[in-house]
Amino acid sequence: MPPFTAAARTVTVTAGTAAARTATQTTALRAAALAVLIATAGVTVLAPAAAAAEMPPPRARVVLPSPTGPYPVGTVSLHLVDSARTDPWTGEGPRELMATVRYPARDTAHRPAAPQMTAAAAAVFETMYRNGGDLPMDRVAWAQTLTHAHEDAPADLRGGPRPVVLYSPGAGDPAAFGTTLADDLASRGYVVVSFDHTYEAPAVEFPRGRVAASRMDAEIAAIQDPDPEKARAKLTALLRKLVDVRVSDTRFVLDQVGALAAGRNPDAEHRRLPQGLGAALDPGRIGMFGQSAGGFTALQTMHDDPRIKAGENLDGVLGYVGDDHDPANPATVSTDGLDRPFLLMGSEGDDHHGNPSWGGLWEHSIGWHRDLTLTGSAHASYTDMESMLPQISRQLDLPPATVTATIGTVVPERAVAAERACTAAFFDRTLRHREQPPARPRLRPRPRHPLRRLTAPVTHADPATRHRPRSRRPPPRRRRGRCAGTPRVPSWSVPCRALAHRAGARKGSQALILDVLA
Repeated sequence: MPPFTAAARTVTVTAGTAAARTATQTTALRAAALAVLIATAGVTVLAPAAAAAEMPPPRARVVLPSPTGPYPVGTVSLHLVDSARTDPWTGEGPRELMATVRYPARDTAHRPAAPQMTAAAAAVFETMYRNGGDLPMDRVAWAQTLTHAHEDAPADLRGGPRPVVLYSPGAGDPAAFGTTLADDLASRGYVVVSFDHTYEAPAVEFPRGRVAASRMDAEIAAIQDPDPEKARAKLTALLRKLVDVRVSDTRFVLDQVGALAAGRNPDAEHRRLPQGLGAALDPGRIGMFGQSAGGFTALQTMHDDPRIKAGENLDGVLGYVGDDHDPANPATVSTDGLDRPFLLMGSEGDDHHGNPSWGGLWEHSIGWHRDLTLTGSAHASYTDMESMLPQISRQLDLPPATVTATIGTVVPERAVAAERACTAAFFDRTLRHREQPPARPRLRPRPRHPLRRLTAPVTHADPATRHRPRSRRPPPRRRRGRCAGTPRVPSWSVPCRALAHRAGARKGSQALILDVLA
């Protein structure tokens, strides 16, 4: 109890009770003694109102979901310098990136858990982040959030080299907001390389505490024009530059993955690497995923660079437009299509029927591809905000509209489970050539899952169609709609595993369902 409270405290006694009067005197003497000690130590005693005014409001703290795979996760940061490129946003000096590598670890004992953001980066991030809506950025303890990856833990080399998956964040987002998916993939046996796009990300911290803040505010201010046509043309040019820079960054990171796998240390300072890290990478099996502009980056780089064998786009438009439903200025990945597997996962209302750039990709692609919609989701549902924002909202008593505007109405636990399962199942199929589901899945009825299927034309034999679990329920009735002709298939649950099976559809089409245990 603070001393000013003790001094002001009144002890109520019954008149004529000597013991009570003695208690009152003792309390007063103790309070006086404390006041003397404080004054001697040079501590200023404040009035209650003044003390409350000087205390900053508490910051919200969040906990990220635990990974679901069998491996502990190790992590290391790499400072990558592309001396062949001048930085396109500053016009001077070589292009510099910070990458974070996550991998299955052999032993994480006595290895500290890595923070989601460093303290220096978090201090700049809360002033430069523009995608938070009405979220009070200075009320969240960003630097206090820990990942489930342990710094510099030795790599687990059992099973040989592992497939590599790259992650690119959305425009204006930090790569740290892909931590939940990255940690989970690493726990399932992948090496995951996440990287920020310097001067586009809110804040990137380099060795020795140097922080590069975003320059996007200035770039956006420069394209403002009272003439709508000129403003549109300037926006298109900026978006082209942004994606071109991202693709160049990604191809440079691919070079460094190859160098790391070959036994070289790509870190600019040549800091010591975790034991066995290079031997854990298989540069012949590389996939990539990303959210928003990161998903655009993944598929466009896949179009431009054959080293990427499979790509996942989490709600990213594939055109140089400000509106997903604008058919203007599609990227070459949309107009040319892809010949390798890709997965589209969109928020509510964003699919290849309503998104022209996705429709172009769908029409022109000849490889395996699927399109899934997360019912009730919003654009940021595919980032760590899906699990973080509800915790922040409860602690800061934010209005529900602040949450739903950013991550929609989908149940966060179900959204995270669906994203993890679908992402892992996709890369299991394409990089590990593992079919889903297992031969004898455990069937159990459960509430309707928020993940919706879209019919997908299949022009080649698909061995996964052999794995069709038998339903314990009567055949469902057919329904009309966008999946007309495709019977509704009951859902099954398989713990910590994606269940991919096909419904018997009309000739020339099949429906993919990825279902998870929430």
